[in-house]
Amino acid sequence: MKKIKALILAMVLFFISAIVIIMNGKTYTFKIESRNLVSDIDEVVIEIDNEKIVKCINKSLEKDVLMIKLESISKGKTSIYVSNTSGDIIHSDFIYVHNFGIITVNEFMGNSNGSIVIPISITIWLVYVLYLLIISYKHSVKVNMYQYKNIVYLGVIIFVAFSIISQILVLSNYKGLINTINGMLNMFSFAVALLPIAFVIAILVIISNITLIRKEGFNFTNTLGLILGTLLCFATILPELLYRVLYSATWIDVHNQNGIGLYFYNLMESIIYVMITYIECILLGTIIMGIKAAKHIPQFDKDFIIILGCQIKKDGILTNLLKARVDRAIEFAKMQKEKTGKDIVFVPSGGKGNDEVIAEAQAMKNYLLEQGITEESILTESNSKNTFENIRFSNQLINEKIKDANVAFSTTNYHVFRAGCIANEQNLYMEGIGAKTKSYFWINAFIREFIATIFTEKKKHIIVIFGIILLVIFMIAITYLNNNL
Repeated sequence: MKKIKALILAMVLFFISAIVIIMNGKTYTFKIESRNLVSDIDEVVIEIDNEKIVKCINKSLEKDVLMIKLESISKGKTSIYVSNTSGDIIHSDFIYVHNFGIITVNEFMGNSNGSIVIPISITIWLVYVLYLLIISYKHSVKVNMYQYKNIVYLGVIIFVAFSIISQILVLSNYKGLINTINGMLNMFSFAVALLPIAFVIAILVIISNITLIRKEGFNFTNTLGLILGTLLCFATILPELLYRVLYSATWIDVHNQNGIGLYFYNLMESIIYVMITYIECILLGTIIMGIKAAKHIPQFDKDFIIILGCQIKKDGILTNLLKARVDRAIEFAKMQKEKTGKDIVFVPSGGKGNDEVIAEAQAMKNYLLEQGITEESILTESNSKNTFENIRFSNQLINEKIKDANVAFSTTNYHVFRAGCIANEQNLYMEGIGAKTKSYFWINAFIREFIATIFTEKKKHIIVIFGIILLVIFMIAITYLNNNL
């Protein structure tokens, strides 16, 4: 329904724009600085190459500004020259008259009287789309925070918001339809504006990865941030590298304003920037959603809280990371008890790895008992090997005790959103609570969630990117036609 509403609004705005331009486009008024070349309107000489196409219906001089009003007669192209009686050229321009007598100036799709309605309509439509996206995002988060599509919503919201800013800048210096198109294409240079930031982030990612590898060991997952940061930086400078390669190429000419080579380069550049900008927006959405999930406090109505396991020490003692998860679960239980008086059952979850002396769940249970938690308040799940199994096996044990129980989970803050999404994939709704951890974990965690979002919602991403690329192709085609007609 929302898509249909957006489509209907687009059609309505299109027809309104067409009517406004048709009603106003048969005349055009030049506003020309006289540059002190004339002191009286009688000194102004107007020459039109073909007076069967347009005619001057009024001229005036107001505070050193020449006002020359033209009216269309028939379809065609001509030139206008404005000079003084001494022969000094004050202004010259190309005049195009289209169907319905619409006059455009300088370019085939240049400025016309009333055509500013086009960027205004585009801005209105984008604002409406932004409104729909925000409504959809709020509803989706309210239903279930832990959905990868929430990241997609946030990323597209950021992308559309930036597009609106770009259109407002176009409105402030409007010079015609081609100016609007160029403004829309330039909005994708958002990636260029972020190049210095991307470079700094890449350095921080490298430092973070070195710290992570040094403290946690080398593996592919611990290098994801470094890989993505490097790829983003390379992709951002790729258009410049592409131009340098094509600059001296003999098989294509990127210097001819009317040649296909220049527009091929512009198309490749715009598509690259579209991809980079979209990826950056989704990455920002991932960061925002990850922080939101990490700071979220579940409702105090829980019957059980699952504690997601991770590696324990060789002697069976909890690592600081796992200890923080258990402490956070205990802290939540105390908060719930104080707020509602309701007790909670702890479900430590985690099996025994090949290099572990006991199951992670048993190690957590031992720690819970040391903290004064009673045996009756602990339900141990010791068969799982990963987060998916943590949630699945723990939920099976919980269902044996209580059907449709209210369940929360405790994990490390950077892992909350992903764990919630894994529960959601099993049609389970569980609120998460996050324990603090070292800062060097965060960057790689966000990158991991970003990659998970890309793969999980790949169809949505493909549709959005494909739609934007089609729009870019259409706009490049218009600029090509504009310069070759």
